[in-house]
Amino acid sequence: MVRAVESSAKGPLRVGVIGVGIMGANHARVFAGLPDVTLVGVADPSEQQRELVTRILGVPAVEHVDDLLGPGLDAVTIAAPTHLHHEMALKCIERGIHVLVEKPIASNVDEGREIIAAAKRRGVKLMVGHVERFNPAVQAIKDAIKDEDILSIGITRVGPFPPRMSNVGVVIDLAVHDIDLIRWFTDSEIVEVQPQLSSAIAEREDIALLQFRTASGVLAHINTNWLTPFKARTVHVATRKKYLIGDLLTRQVSECFGFQPDGSYSMRHLSVGHSEPLRAELQSFVSAVRDDKTPPVTGEEGVESLDVAMRCLEDRQPSKAASRRPEPRRAAG
Repeated sequence: MVRAVESSAKGPLRVGVIGVGIMGANHARVFAGLPDVTLVGVADPSEQQRELVTRILGVPAVEHVDDLLGPGLDAVTIAAPTHLHHEMALKCIERGIHVLVEKPIASNVDEGREIIAAAKRRGVKLMVGHVERFNPAVQAIKDAIKDEDILSIGITRVGPFPPRMSNVGVVIDLAVHDIDLIRWFTDSEIVEVQPQLSSAIAEREDIALLQFRTASGVLAHINTNWLTPFKARTVHVATRKKYLIGDLLTRQVSECFGFQPDGSYSMRHLSVGHSEPLRAELQSFVSAVRDDKTPPVTGEEGVESLDVAMRCLEDRQPSKAASRRPEPRRAAG
């Protein structure tokens, strides 16, 4: 294995961001404020986005990625469109640069595995940006179900159609977050997939009802769509002794426990932190690079969650349900 170029042991970690749309711009903002980190610059083909980042953060912004990947760059975030993840990740890895790639890791499983193999050969850290794991409400749920016998998990992630143009549907854009959470909560792989998909207003699926069974026997489902006029992000977890209800937007988590034969039970609100999920995620990436330790979301984990999402799309193709609705039947008489 060829080792990556050693990061600056004494000076700040020098980082860059590839792609500064909504998510990438937030990565740049957080990096610019982290201690012992220097945001060297960003790369994006959009002149408007480059000017915006330069004006707000005062860092260089270049059009071409090659102009960013100069000597002395230690690590990057890749927040470009998904179809570019494979090309950009390999380009960075070849230069010995540590990589955090936004979810999903790549357009398909084979490309994801190629990225993992390249990172191992070059000896660089590879992390996948499943930021929801760093949501304090999610962490509170994870702590509350530790050593519990989990029975079922239900997750709702809905909202309006995104203003940006997207080359993926809700399964890859939204549900992959919750596929990762189900695997993380249960510490078990998903072995059965039962998807129901529909395209109501978009070319790709904009409604998805997904059911799963894990190797440990947990039943789980995800309800996601782009048709709800407001955002909702909720998690329900049932164990033999507890029932957890979490709102990932308000970051409120309630726990029901002490179930009695007469149907009564106790309820309490769990303590939830206030840290910004993206800041916690990027700090963990920086620590993995500096301390030479395994990132909290590995490339392998990112590929496994992508694989489950792809199976959902393969098992059931979306249908234009809205255009084929039958006429309502009239009562006789």
